[in-house]
Amino acid sequence: MNNNRPKDHNELEEIEINLLLEGIFRYYGFDFRNYTFPFLNRRIWNRMREEKIASISGLQEKIFHDPFVMNRLLDDFSINVTEMFRDPSFFLSFRKKIVPFLRDSPYIRIWHAGCSTGEEVYSMAILLHEEGLYEKTRIYATDMNESVLRVGKEGKFPLHKMQLYTKNYLASGGKKAFSEYYKVQNENASFHSFLTKNVVFAQHNLVTDRSFNEFHVIICRNVMIYFDKVLQNRVYNLLHESLGLSGILGLGSKEGIKFTSIADDYEEVDTFEKLYRRIQ
Repeated sequence: MNNNRPKDHNELEEIEINLLLEGIFRYYGFDFRNYTFPFLNRRIWNRMREEKIASISGLQEKIFHDPFVMNRLLDDFSINVTEMFRDPSFFLSFRKKIVPFLRDSPYIRIWHAGCSTGEEVYSMAILLHEEGLYEKTRIYATDMNESVLRVGKEGKFPLHKMQLYTKNYLASGGKKAFSEYYKVQNENASFHSFLTKNVVFAQHNLVTDRSFNEFHVIICRNVMIYFDKVLQNRVYNLLHESLGLSGILGLGSKEGIKFTSIADDYEEVDTFEKLYRRIQ
């Protein structure tokens, strides 16, 4: 039996990627080892093209000796596809089905996990403001990537996106003129500071960090789809630990807890919009 047979290209590529991810975890502390392979493969090859590096092993050497390359790869791995009132029907359902439940609470803690550049955080702040709940709410907006958190704190978004965001806002049940919430500065829309006075932006890695509070609402949308089943279960358990009894969990349209280890601990509030209430 020949144990020295050459590896085919795909097998070698997978070995190189696994070594790269293990090295990143050991040296930088970021754990991408259970992200889905197609997602990682696309992002790694994109970074290699940008850096003009011919092999994955060459990229590994580069990131260990140039932290700026690591930062760029971290940006590649960050999930930054977002917009204000993304999937307006989710926010409309939240307004109609969750807000009445929250009115009786003396205070409200909300965690936006994997908040990216913060558009959904501002969306939630606007919704709660219009429903008279914002003053008693503290929103924790977290992401593993500090650079996207800085964008969120600044609250400036490209002006050309406001047409789409206005359309989303109105479809989500918005009650005012969306333009009341920002002022125009050159090519940007700068959102009013009162929308972040009750927001804490902080770095938190869903993969490696632990629970840090107990929440009435956790929003973690369009994040799990990039994780394999092992990591999904781990993160679902983290969110479960962080959610109080009768708390609300909001997921993305392509996500769900049906086949997870914590499925029996929840009841569906809105099946289509993936809103759940913890019952045990």
